[in-house]
Amino acid sequence: MVSLLNQNRPPAFCPGCTHEKIVQMLDRCFQNMGLTGNRIALISDIGCSGLFDTFFHTHAFHGLHGRSLTYATGIKMARPELTVIATMGDGGLGIGGAHLLAACRRNLDITLLILNNFNFGMTGGQFSATTPRDAVVESGFLNQLETPIDICEVARSAGAEYVIRCSGYQPDLDKELEKAIRFPGFSVVEICGICTGRYIRKNSLTPKNIEAFCADHFTREHNHAISNSPRKEYYSHYKELSKNQPPAENPIPISPVFKPLQPNRQEIVILGSAGQRILSAGEILCLAGLTAGLYASQKNEYNITVLTGPSITELILSPDQIDYTGIDAPSIIIALATEGVERRKHLFTNTTQDTVIIHEPNVKIPSCNATLFPVDFKKKGIKPQDWALASLAVLAGMNKVINMDMLQKAIELRFKEPIRSKSIGLIRNIAMGKKPDKIRH
Repeated sequence: MVSLLNQNRPPAFCPGCTHEKIVQMLDRCFQNMGLTGNRIALISDIGCSGLFDTFFHTHAFHGLHGRSLTYATGIKMARPELTVIATMGDGGLGIGGAHLLAACRRNLDITLLILNNFNFGMTGGQFSATTPRDAVVESGFLNQLETPIDICEVARSAGAEYVIRCSGYQPDLDKELEKAIRFPGFSVVEICGICTGRYIRKNSLTPKNIEAFCADHFTREHNHAISNSPRKEYYSHYKELSKNQPPAENPIPISPVFKPLQPNRQEIVILGSAGQRILSAGEILCLAGLTAGLYASQKNEYNITVLTGPSITELILSPDQIDYTGIDAPSIIIALATEGVERRKHLFTNTTQDTVIIHEPNVKIPSCNATLFPVDFKKKGIKPQDWALASLAVLAGMNKVINMDMLQKAIELRFKEPIRSKSIGLIRNIAMGKKPDKIRH
């Protein structure tokens, strides 16, 4: 087979760097396997190992430090027929360690080459996740405070079934790489080497030391040990399980059946608290706008505590495409709880007499120029969790932004029975001034 090395971009490493030997061995491995460049995807990140993708005539992706496995995963899932190889250094291992753990658990057919030279060679020789505690590096005594990671032990404990530690100097490295690439699942190859540009300036490290380091930890047989109950490869298992899943529902088709009530952009803000179904009301209002052929956008805010604090939704309905979703001077404000009002207090200073504020009477409204419409939902027998929907009925009754037909159509699109009928009953009772039936979502 022909070499896949890029003759226009030959390897460029410090003299004596092990990485160059690894490049040559990887190319020999590709030739041994009969792989062509269009069947390989090389994924790299930052650091000296991050140069690998430029040295080969293959598919390639160069990404952020420590993230090569995330890109490799996406590529392998989208193009399972490709031989996907990710490279990272010991620096990338420390930065993206969580991705390594996930890949070990997942068992997708990717080969990860971790080029371990025991320091951040490209950025100045600082200590990495694998730097020995007794090493002298360019980050003072910090490496003495941490225990170095044993890459192979970590990978095995996380579930990887093919893990091997190699020396970058061993003559059969190409054969070891081939075994790892042919393994039908996630394989990890730690390749130990020497950083001549940084590490060995202050630390004694030779190819013999590297060979001893690799041999001491595991015997060659143990290095190749695969669990007694090998797992299924992730992509094939995914396909097997997914074929039995019910098909995803198509989006609700919404065709314009009404005419817009206003010819220009309308901005609506609903200010409430947790439990008042503020976000659901916003979704219903957007659906109502869509039934009139309007463009709609919705932005939500609520506390991470979910069950307490403000709940806010900001909505835009417009006959034109919506490029900017910010709201500074809303057309409509629905104020149902003090928490929400306090959170958006600044909006009230930008109101005019054309601004409509529908509010619960016990909610204090900041000084503003808007026209106020207090509605005593409690007196009407409406529970707080239904105030937001009831407010939309009030808004529709005013023929502001939406009307009752649009609102009812939106409810029909959003809810199934029995909630659909009860919600329609609520808005009709609001329109007729009756006490509504209780709705249980």
